[in-house]
Amino acid sequence: MSTATLKRPDTEAHPPRRTLPGPDGLVWTVLRLHRTALWMWLGYVVISVGLLLWLWGPGSSAAQQAFDAFGYSGAQDNAFRGLSDSLPLLGSFDSVFYNPLSLTRIAAVAVAVFAAGPLIARELESGTAQLAWTQSVSPARWLAAKLAVPALLITVGTGLVVALYRLVWDGRNHLLVAGIGPRDIAFSVGPATVANALFGLAFGVLVALVVRRTLPALAVAGIGQYLAGALRGNSWPFQGNYQQPELPVHNKAITSGGAEITDPGCYEDLKCLARHHVTGFTRHYLPSPDYWPRQLTETGILLGLTVLAVVAAFLVLRRYQPRRAAKVTKEATA
Repeated sequence: MSTATLKRPDTEAHPPRRTLPGPDGLVWTVLRLHRTALWMWLGYVVISVGLLLWLWGPGSSAAQQAFDAFGYSGAQDNAFRGLSDSLPLLGSFDSVFYNPLSLTRIAAVAVAVFAAGPLIARELESGTAQLAWTQSVSPARWLAAKLAVPALLITVGTGLVVALYRLVWDGRNHLLVAGIGPRDIAFSVGPATVANALFGLAFGVLVALVVRRTLPALAVAGIGQYLAGALRGNSWPFQGNYQQPELPVHNKAITSGGAEITDPGCYEDLKCLARHHVTGFTRHYLPSPDYWPRQLTETGILLGLTVLAVVAAFLVLRRYQPRRAAKVTKEATA
Protein backbone atom coordinates (compact mmCIF):
# COMPACT_ATOMS: atom_id res chain seq x y z
CA MET A 1 0.00 0.00 0.00
CA SER A 2 1.42 3.34 -1.05
CA THR A 3 1.35 6.43 1.03
CA ALA A 4 -0.98 8.01 -1.52
CA THR A 5 -3.76 5.61 -0.55
CA LEU A 6 -3.62 6.56 3.13
CA LYS A 7 -6.74 8.37 4.21
CA ARG A 8 -6.44 11.65 5.97
CA PRO A 9 -8.78 12.53 8.82
CA ASP A 10 -11.90 14.21 7.57
CA THR A 11 -11.23 17.46 9.39
CA GLU A 12 -13.48 19.45 7.07
CA ALA A 13 -16.50 17.25 7.73
CA HIS A 14 -15.80 17.01 11.45
CA PRO A 15 -13.80 20.08 12.49
CA PRO A 16 -12.09 19.82 15.86
CA ARG A 17 -13.98 21.27 18.75
CA ARG A 18 -12.52 24.58 19.85
CA THR A 19 -12.77 26.25 23.20
CA LEU A 20 -12.16 29.83 24.13
CA PRO A 21 -9.53 30.89 24.81
CA GLY A 22 -6.89 28.34 23.83
CA PRO A 23 -7.16 24.58 23.41
CA ASP A 24 -7.55 23.83 27.13
CA GLY A 25 -10.58 26.08 27.72
CA LEU A 26 -9.48 27.26 31.16
CA VAL A 27 -11.85 30.24 31.11
CA TRP A 28 -14.88 28.12 30.28
CA THR A 29 -13.80 25.52 32.82
CA VAL A 30 -13.70 28.10 35.59
CA LEU A 31 -17.04 29.60 34.57
CA ARG A 32 -18.80 26.24 34.31
CA LEU A 33 -17.31 24.85 37.49
CA HIS A 34 -18.34 27.91 39.50
CA ARG A 35 -21.51 28.86 37.67
CA THR A 36 -23.50 29.02 40.93
CA ALA A 37 -21.13 31.65 42.29
CA LEU A 38 -21.33 33.45 38.93
CA TRP A 39 -25.12 33.66 39.14
CA MET A 40 -24.90 34.87 42.73
CA TRP A 41 -22.47 37.60 41.70
CA LEU A 42 -24.71 38.66 38.83
CA GLY A 43 -27.63 38.70 41.27
CA TYR A 44 -25.72 41.00 43.61
CA VAL A 45 -24.93 43.40 40.76
CA VAL A 46 -28.53 43.38 39.50
CA ILE A 47 -29.94 44.01 42.99
CA SER A 48 -27.48 46.83 43.66
CA VAL A 49 -28.11 48.46 40.29
CA GLY A 50 -31.88 48.08 40.80
CA LEU A 51 -31.72 49.78 44.20
CA LEU A 52 -29.63 52.62 42.79
CA LEU A 53 -31.98 53.15 39.85
CA TRP A 54 -34.91 53.20 42.28
CA LEU A 55 -33.11 55.79 44.38
CA TRP A 56 -32.45 57.88 41.28
CA GLY A 57 -36.05 57.70 40.06
CA PRO A 58 -39.27 56.79 41.91
CA GLY A 59 -37.67 56.32 45.32
CA SER A 60 -36.75 59.97 45.64
CA SER A 61 -40.11 61.37 44.52
CA ALA A 62 -41.71 61.78 47.96
CA ALA A 63 -38.56 63.20 49.55
CA GLN A 64 -38.08 65.55 46.58
CA GLN A 65 -41.63 66.84 46.87
CA ALA A 66 -41.13 67.50 50.58
CA PHE A 67 -37.87 69.28 49.82
CA ASP A 68 -39.43 71.43 47.10
CA ALA A 69 -42.18 72.52 49.51
CA PHE A 70 -40.34 72.87 52.81
CA GLY A 71 -36.62 72.58 52.07
CA TYR A 72 -34.21 70.28 53.84
CA SER A 73 -36.34 70.34 56.99
CA GLY A 74 -39.25 68.92 55.00
CA ALA A 75 -37.12 66.22 53.41
CA GLN A 76 -35.72 65.40 56.86
CA ASP A 77 -39.20 65.10 58.32
CA ASN A 78 -40.21 62.91 55.38
CA ALA A 79 -37.24 60.61 56.00
CA PHE A 80 -38.03 60.24 59.69
CA ARG A 81 -41.61 59.30 58.85
CA GLY A 82 -40.35 56.49 56.61
CA LEU A 83 -42.55 57.48 53.70
CA SER A 84 -42.13 55.61 50.43
CA ASP A 85 -44.68 55.81 47.62
CA SER A 86 -43.36 53.18 45.21
CA LEU A 87 -41.79 50.43 47.34
CA PRO A 88 -43.01 50.82 50.94
CA LEU A 89 -41.37 47.59 52.13
CA LEU A 90 -37.94 49.07 51.47
CA GLY A 91 -38.39 51.85 54.02
CA SER A 92 -37.64 55.52 53.63
CA PHE A 93 -35.48 57.02 50.93
CA ASP A 94 -32.83 57.97 53.49
CA SER A 95 -32.54 54.43 54.91
CA VAL A 96 -32.43 52.70 51.52
CA PHE A 97 -29.69 55.04 50.30
CA TYR A 98 -27.13 53.20 52.45
CA ASN A 99 -28.08 49.65 51.40
CA PRO A 100 -25.90 49.50 48.26
CA LEU A 101 -22.89 50.56 50.36
CA SER A 102 -23.60 47.77 52.84
CA LEU A 103 -23.90 45.30 49.96
CA THR A 104 -20.48 46.27 48.59
CA ARG A 105 -18.89 45.58 51.97
CA ILE A 106 -20.66 42.24 52.29
CA ALA A 107 -19.66 41.37 48.72
CA ALA A 108 -15.96 41.93 49.48
CA VAL A 109 -16.13 39.43 52.36
CA ALA A 110 -18.10 37.00 50.18
CA VAL A 111 -15.44 37.24 47.46
CA ALA A 112 -12.69 36.35 49.95
CA VAL A 113 -14.72 33.40 51.29
CA PHE A 114 -15.45 32.13 47.78
CA ALA A 115 -11.82 32.44 46.72
CA ALA A 116 -10.59 30.61 49.79
CA GLY A 117 -13.16 27.83 49.66
CA PRO A 118 -14.83 26.73 46.42
CA LEU A 119 -12.32 28.39 44.10
CA ILE A 120 -9.04 26.99 45.49
CA ALA A 121 -9.10 25.04 48.78
CA ARG A 122 -11.87 22.64 47.80
CA GLU A 123 -10.05 21.64 44.62
CA LEU A 124 -6.78 21.17 46.51
CA GLU A 125 -8.49 19.13 49.22
CA SER A 126 -10.42 16.92 46.79
CA GLY A 127 -7.47 16.39 44.42
CA THR A 128 -9.18 18.02 41.45
CA ALA A 129 -6.37 20.54 41.06
CA GLN A 130 -3.66 17.85 41.10
CA LEU A 131 -5.60 15.94 38.44
CA ALA A 132 -5.68 19.03 36.22
CA TRP A 133 -1.93 19.49 36.67
CA THR A 134 -1.24 15.98 35.34
CA GLN A 135 -2.96 16.97 32.09
CA SER A 136 -1.90 19.81 29.82
CA VAL A 137 -2.48 22.51 32.45
CA SER A 138 0.48 23.69 34.49
CA PRO A 139 -0.09 24.85 38.08
CA ALA A 140 0.85 28.41 37.12
CA ARG A 141 -1.68 28.54 34.27
CA TRP A 142 -4.31 26.95 36.48
CA LEU A 143 -3.82 29.61 39.17
CA ALA A 144 -3.67 32.42 36.60
CA ALA A 145 -7.08 31.42 35.24
CA LYS A 146 -8.50 31.09 38.74
CA LEU A 147 -7.41 34.66 39.46
CA ALA A 148 -8.04 36.35 36.11
CA VAL A 149 -11.64 35.27 35.47
CA PRO A 150 -13.06 36.33 38.86
CA ALA A 151 -10.92 39.48 38.86
CA LEU A 152 -12.47 40.59 35.56
CA LEU A 153 -16.02 39.94 36.79
CA ILE A 154 -15.32 41.69 40.09
CA THR A 155 -13.81 44.74 38.40
CA VAL A 156 -16.67 45.13 35.92
CA GLY A 157 -19.47 44.47 38.42
CA THR A 158 -18.11 46.55 41.29
CA GLY A 159 -17.02 49.31 38.93
CA LEU A 160 -20.55 49.55 37.52
CA VAL A 161 -22.08 49.75 41.00
CA VAL A 162 -19.56 52.39 42.11
CA ALA A 163 -20.05 54.54 39.01
CA LEU A 164 -23.83 54.46 39.36
CA TYR A 165 -23.61 55.10 43.10
CA ARG A 166 -21.53 58.22 42.54
CA LEU A 167 -24.08 59.41 39.97
CA VAL A 168 -26.95 58.92 42.42
CA TRP A 169 -24.94 60.60 45.18
CA ASP A 170 -24.25 63.66 43.03
CA GLY A 171 -27.90 64.03 42.06
CA ARG A 172 -29.76 63.05 45.26
CA ASN A 173 -27.50 63.74 48.23
CA HIS A 174 -29.51 66.84 49.17
CA LEU A 175 -32.33 64.56 50.34
CA LEU A 176 -30.25 62.76 52.97
CA VAL A 177 -30.45 63.48 56.68
CA ALA A 178 -27.25 65.16 57.82
CA GLY A 179 -24.90 63.17 60.03
CA ILE A 180 -22.21 60.53 59.76
CA GLY A 181 -24.12 58.58 57.10
CA PRO A 182 -23.62 60.94 54.13
CA ARG A 183 -19.96 61.39 55.06
CA ASP A 184 -19.54 57.61 55.15
CA ILE A 185 -20.91 57.28 51.63
CA ALA A 186 -18.99 60.26 50.29
CA PHE A 187 -15.61 58.91 51.43
CA SER A 188 -16.25 55.17 51.00
CA VAL A 189 -17.59 54.86 47.45
CA GLY A 190 -14.88 55.16 44.80
CA PRO A 191 -11.99 53.27 43.18
CA ALA A 192 -10.93 51.98 46.59
CA THR A 193 -14.20 50.01 46.69
CA VAL A 194 -13.12 48.06 43.60
CA ALA A 195 -9.59 47.60 44.96
CA ASN A 196 -11.01 46.27 48.23
CA ALA A 197 -12.94 43.54 46.42
CA LEU A 198 -9.86 42.58 44.37
CA PHE A 199 -7.81 42.37 47.55
CA GLY A 200 -10.45 40.01 48.97
CA LEU A 201 -9.96 37.73 45.96
CA ALA A 202 -6.17 37.68 46.19
CA PHE A 203 -6.18 37.28 49.97
CA GLY A 204 -8.63 34.39 49.82
CA VAL A 205 -6.56 32.59 47.18
CA LEU A 206 -3.37 32.99 49.22
CA VAL A 207 -5.04 31.71 52.38
CA ALA A 208 -6.39 28.68 50.51
CA LEU A 209 -2.97 27.77 49.09
CA VAL A 210 -1.36 28.04 52.52
CA VAL A 211 -4.08 26.30 54.57
CA ARG A 212 -5.24 23.80 51.90
CA ARG A 213 -8.36 22.89 53.89
CA THR A 214 -11.74 24.27 52.91
CA LEU A 215 -13.38 25.13 56.25
CA PRO A 216 -10.28 26.65 57.92
CA ALA A 217 -9.54 28.64 54.76
CA LEU A 218 -13.12 29.94 54.70
CA ALA A 219 -12.87 31.11 58.30
CA VAL A 220 -9.45 32.75 57.98
CA ALA A 221 -10.28 34.53 54.69
CA GLY A 222 -13.68 35.77 55.88
CA ILE A 223 -12.39 37.11 59.19
CA GLY A 224 -9.30 38.64 57.56
CA GLN A 225 -11.28 40.47 54.90
CA TYR A 226 -13.81 41.68 57.46
CA LEU A 227 -11.00 43.14 59.58
CA ALA A 228 -9.44 44.72 56.49
CA GLY A 229 -12.75 46.41 55.68
CA ALA A 230 -13.11 47.63 59.27
CA LEU A 231 -9.56 48.99 59.20
CA ARG A 232 -10.29 50.74 55.93
CA GLY A 233 -13.39 52.34 57.46
CA ASN A 234 -11.25 53.84 60.23
CA SER A 235 -8.24 54.75 58.13
CA TRP A 236 -6.96 58.16 57.08
CA PRO A 237 -8.43 60.71 57.62
CA PHE A 238 -8.68 59.32 61.15
CA GLN A 239 -12.07 58.97 62.76
CA GLY A 240 -13.17 58.31 66.33
CA ASN A 241 -11.49 60.80 68.66
CA TYR A 242 -9.50 62.32 65.82
CA GLN A 243 -10.48 65.03 63.41
CA GLN A 244 -13.29 64.02 61.09
CA PRO A 245 -12.99 64.57 57.33
CA GLU A 246 -15.00 67.58 56.30
CA LEU A 247 -18.02 67.33 54.03
CA PRO A 248 -19.17 70.92 53.34
CA VAL A 249 -22.86 71.53 52.64
CA HIS A 250 -24.44 74.38 50.70
CA ASN A 251 -27.87 74.74 52.32
CA LYS A 252 -29.87 77.89 51.58
CA ALA A 253 -33.43 79.11 51.21
CA ILE A 254 -34.37 81.34 48.26
CA THR A 255 -36.59 84.35 48.87
CA SER A 256 -39.09 85.92 46.52
CA GLY A 257 -36.45 88.51 45.65
CA GLY A 258 -33.96 85.82 44.58
CA ALA A 259 -31.67 86.18 47.59
CA GLU A 260 -30.21 83.15 49.35
CA ILE A 261 -30.72 83.08 53.11
CA THR A 262 -30.18 80.52 55.83
CA ASP A 263 -32.86 77.82 55.80
CA PRO A 264 -35.32 78.97 58.51
CA GLY A 265 -36.24 75.36 59.29
CA CYS A 266 -39.98 75.90 59.00
CA TYR A 267 -40.77 72.24 58.36
CA GLU A 268 -44.45 72.22 57.27
CA ASP A 269 -45.30 75.63 58.67
CA LEU A 270 -46.60 77.65 55.72
CA LYS A 271 -46.95 80.79 57.82
CA CYS A 272 -43.28 80.53 58.75
CA LEU A 273 -42.29 80.24 55.10
CA ALA A 274 -44.48 83.24 54.19
CA ARG A 275 -43.01 85.27 57.01
CA HIS A 276 -39.49 84.69 55.65
CA HIS A 277 -40.65 85.18 52.02
CA VAL A 278 -39.23 81.76 51.10
CA THR A 279 -40.19 80.51 47.65
CA GLY A 280 -37.59 77.78 47.07
CA PHE A 281 -34.59 75.93 48.41
CA THR A 282 -31.17 74.80 47.32
CA ARG A 283 -28.98 72.25 49.10
CA HIS A 284 -26.17 69.92 48.12
CA TYR A 285 -22.95 68.52 49.51
CA LEU A 286 -19.86 70.16 48.09
CA PRO A 287 -16.85 68.12 46.92
CA SER A 288 -14.45 67.57 49.80
CA PRO A 289 -10.72 68.23 49.27
CA ASP A 290 -10.06 65.07 51.32
CA TYR A 291 -11.91 62.73 48.95
CA TRP A 292 -9.32 62.06 46.25
CA PRO A 293 -6.31 61.98 48.61
CA ARG A 294 -8.11 59.40 50.71
CA GLN A 295 -9.35 57.35 47.75
CA LEU A 296 -5.98 57.32 46.01
CA THR A 297 -4.19 56.43 49.24
CA GLU A 298 -6.55 53.55 50.00
CA THR A 299 -6.57 52.35 46.40
CA GLY A 300 -2.78 52.36 46.22
CA ILE A 301 -2.43 50.47 49.50
CA LEU A 302 -5.07 47.89 48.60
CA LEU A 303 -3.70 47.31 45.09
CA GLY A 304 -0.19 46.99 46.52
CA LEU A 305 -1.39 44.40 49.02
CA THR A 306 -3.25 42.63 46.21
CA VAL A 307 -0.10 42.37 44.10
CA LEU A 308 1.87 41.09 47.09
CA ALA A 309 -0.80 38.48 47.80
CA VAL A 310 -0.80 37.32 44.16
CA VAL A 311 3.00 37.05 44.05
CA ALA A 312 2.99 35.17 47.35
CA ALA A 313 0.31 32.81 46.00
CA PHE A 314 2.45 31.89 42.98
CA LEU A 315 5.47 31.40 45.22
CA VAL A 316 3.50 29.07 47.47
CA LEU A 317 2.23 27.23 44.41
CA ARG A 318 5.82 26.49 43.33
CA ARG A 319 6.11 23.86 46.05
CA TYR A 320 3.77 21.71 43.99
CA GLN A 321 5.75 22.07 40.76
CA PRO A 322 9.02 20.34 41.72
CA ARG A 323 7.11 17.18 42.63
CA ARG A 324 5.23 17.24 39.35
CA ALA A 325 8.41 17.94 37.36
CA ALA A 326 10.27 15.14 39.11
CA LYS A 327 7.46 12.71 38.34
CA VAL A 328 7.45 13.64 34.66
CA THR A 329 11.24 13.30 34.46
CA LYS A 330 11.15 9.89 36.13
CA GLU A 331 8.49 8.64 33.71
CA ALA A 332 10.44 9.96 30.72
CA THR A 333 13.66 8.19 31.73
CA ALA A 334 11.99 4.89 32.60
